[in-house]
Amino acid sequence: MSHRARRLTRPTPLRGSNGVAFGPDGRLYVAQFLAGEISALDPATGDLEVVVPADGPVQAPDDLAFGADGSMYITDLVPGRVWRRHPDGAFTLVTDQVRLPNGIACVGDRLFVNEMIPGGRLLELTGGEPVVLTGGLAMGNAMQLGPDGHLYYPHMLTGEVFRIPPDGGTPELVAADVHEPVAVRFGLDGTLLVLSRGAEGIITRIELHGTGERSLLTSGLAGLDNAAFDTENRLFVSSYAGGGITEVHPDGRTREVAPRGFAGPFGVTVDLGGTVHTADHYRIAEPRESEVATTELLTFAHGIVADGDLLHVTSQYGQVRTYDRTTRAVRTRAKDLDQPLGIAVRADGVLVVAEAGAGRVLAIDADDTVSVLADGLGRPVDVAVDEENCYVSDEAHGQVYRLDDGTPVAGGFDAPQGIDVAAGLLHVAETGAGRVVTVDLTTAETVTTTALPAAAPSTRDLPDLRVHGFPGIPRPFTAVAAAGGSLYVTADGTVLHLIPAEHA
Repeated sequence: MSHRARRLTRPTPLRGSNGVAFGPDGRLYVAQFLAGEISALDPATGDLEVVVPADGPVQAPDDLAFGADGSMYITDLVPGRVWRRHPDGAFTLVTDQVRLPNGIACVGDRLFVNEMIPGGRLLELTGGEPVVLTGGLAMGNAMQLGPDGHLYYPHMLTGEVFRIPPDGGTPELVAADVHEPVAVRFGLDGTLLVLSRGAEGIITRIELHGTGERSLLTSGLAGLDNAAFDTENRLFVSSYAGGGITEVHPDGRTREVAPRGFAGPFGVTVDLGGTVHTADHYRIAEPRESEVATTELLTFAHGIVADGDLLHVTSQYGQVRTYDRTTRAVRTRAKDLDQPLGIAVRADGVLVVAEAGAGRVLAIDADDTVSVLADGLGRPVDVAVDEENCYVSDEAHGQVYRLDDGTPVAGGFDAPQGIDVAAGLLHVAETGAGRVVTVDLTTAETVTTTALPAAAPSTRDLPDLRVHGFPGIPRPFTAVAAAGGSLYVTADGTVLHLIPAEHA
């Protein structure tokens, strides 16, 4: 038996788009935190060029700005660094004395950054030791010099916008009760726009002169991150959740310039109605023919399994949560685990979780009591259950084990990750070999292998998962779900539907 693979969505070339700024050449430069890249986009043609590749010195670019001489300044969020990329392409480290630097702005020959942490600072980095303009930021983010000569910046945690003179002083509250502010930007007419990081894609317009009147524009773009105006006052926005670049017109109409898509995806599951759900780092999402639809912005969703109206998800940062699709309520089932990844539901409703960092498999019952089903594994990545048994893939040892007796049921794999069991067949995503292998559990014979789309191996040096107490860049993994005689696999920036050849 063989399978034919088809993509359920088109991959986006910008898997998560963060800071954006127009460069001296008129192109829009896009920082991609998860991908570790910076790309240059021609808004007229949609042509993209990677100008800072993932194997360079910058690990986690989040925001960027251009200096008067054409140098690009980059906040490297997780390692806590700020870089200068000279016009000739050479890099200079500006500082490594900041914690989660995010917002960045150039004012002539002066450089300013802020920190995306509670109690963060706003700093000038023009030369020598960083100069603190102010502290107490409730998680700063994208900022800009206003027409009045002040620096404007958001407090993400408190829904406020402040301003401060570039030479320092007392911060002044500009606007309160702003919807989930993540970035402030000024149009050419001096109007202040504040982007929301929420699901509705709200942009708040604030008239700073006179009445301070506000108006809301709802773009429908989940997870806005940053924005830039071109010389014709056209607004282009990025999305940390959906990636891509979109032009937003004043009346709310949108034009996709670089296509949106998945940030991952990571885990995949299929509910009883046949709907495919994915855990896409910043959200739970459904792949559809023309788009990736956001079910809920649920940060750091990595493993996922459907259970009636419930979706159980894991986070590599230590949590197991249950999301109720009918009420949109989120319940934390466990926390402070060591890189939980794959998750399954037994017939008795108990959650089974692969705790990759601890080499264990856990059980979480209806009362959220956590117990250990197995330990001493190398790196358990995924779990699967059938009517009688539970199975776990061990990426480090190249094996899939039956947990009940610790017996290897299939082995010799090169980095097995996602697994699922259906109709007596074990399906294994063998990531080291770039394929899905199906094994008959009765005979232990390989039934079929299906090659996955080739992807260049990453040479990125990923920072720690948690830095300064905040999440870093997650480790990617390939998941597989069996449903209706076919398979669904997260790979190549999309979900692959593997259809048996006789049904293709």
